[in-house]
Amino acid sequence: MVSMFDRKHYFYGDMPVGYQITQQRNPLAKDGILDLFVFTPGIHKSPYVKKVKIKQLQLEQDSGKSLHGSDSSLVDLNRAGMGLMEVVFEPDLTDGEEAAALVKELAGILKKIGTCTCKMEEGGLRVDANVSIHQEGEPLGTRTEIKNIGSFRGVASAVKYEIERQIKLKEKGYQIINETRAWDANTKSTVAMRDKEEKQDYRYMPEPNLPPLHLSNDEVNQGSVNVEKLRKSIPELPAQIRERLQKELGLTLSQAVILVNDSVLLQFFEDSMKMKQLNPKLLANILIYEFSHIIYKTKVNPEHFLNRSNVVADLVYLLDTRKINRGIFCYLLEELFIGNPKQPIEILQEENLFQITDEEELMKICKEVLNENENLVTLYRGGKKNVYKALMKILVNKSNERADMAKCDEIMKKLLNGE
Repeated sequence: MVSMFDRKHYFYGDMPVGYQITQQRNPLAKDGILDLFVFTPGIHKSPYVKKVKIKQLQLEQDSGKSLHGSDSSLVDLNRAGMGLMEVVFEPDLTDGEEAAALVKELAGILKKIGTCTCKMEEGGLRVDANVSIHQEGEPLGTRTEIKNIGSFRGVASAVKYEIERQIKLKEKGYQIINETRAWDANTKSTVAMRDKEEKQDYRYMPEPNLPPLHLSNDEVNQGSVNVEKLRKSIPELPAQIRERLQKELGLTLSQAVILVNDSVLLQFFEDSMKMKQLNPKLLANILIYEFSHIIYKTKVNPEHFLNRSNVVADLVYLLDTRKINRGIFCYLLEELFIGNPKQPIEILQEENLFQITDEEELMKICKEVLNENENLVTLYRGGKKNVYKALMKILVNKSNERADMAKCDEIMKKLLNGE
């Protein structure tokens, strides 16, 4: 296989040489397929598989960035001329969530093979989305291109907004214009940049300064890239990680998809599992729910704590062995994120936070709660079972959130039912 480079002679005002090197005739790769799982909790009940065709993968030069003000224009040339890889997909996606899932899957692959950081906020990965609408059974409509999408959720939101905008225009009898639009993350809307009514004449010609790139499946052809050798050096990719998490560790498909889609959560999971003999499903749920909630609450970058995976592993172990309950676990985890340098066991000992599991002590606390709240007990025994939650909440507070609530639930029900 031979990959060729071309020179695009359409004038580039933000390129010092005035042209761009790309691949128009023979790109590096084409006609590929990417299988991914689409899953957004709260939107989808369970993950589903989406198959997306890759039209081509090409190498080209990055251009500069034009910055337009009210009375002047500036050009940022920091990235002008840098090599980049562009992946072009066929129009196989149906909504913004699928588009976001595709970008996440691609980012996971690129990070695994060391191609780039994929940090969209730093420009390591950029997304342009083409959106068009059509009636079922009809050809695709006129498309618009959305640029400047700077986050995974931004991809989902931008595509969703543009689909709805085009539908509203069509319903009012307007025509969709083939144009370039920008995504404004502040207003959560797309705004017009320029139209594409005039088809640009890029005047492609073979790039005279770059020789053809030869690729081969064996080592015999000297001077060519050995594709098979590269294939063997590829590390475990997202699809394989999902399969391993399910088959070897017993995680559900939903758990595996969520962890693989978040590289930080996945690293905490993998590191913690290496450090202690933990329940994989419990660890996964902790990371997906409690861990993610505390990250959101504290606004702390979890990457700064990857070197303290041992603390997370210790906490999950304490929870799994019923030394602490979930409430105390969340308290200790939050202490970690706000910078408490102590080990969890130190905090537990100093503040006496170990879970109460002794049945005699729990029985005593339960009886005290019932004796001090006879009105609620009367209501419960009179048929108003919903007061049970109030009794349990009182019990939680009385024990300073230390009671083993699973055991307390059994004891309270027996006492209330006169057993």
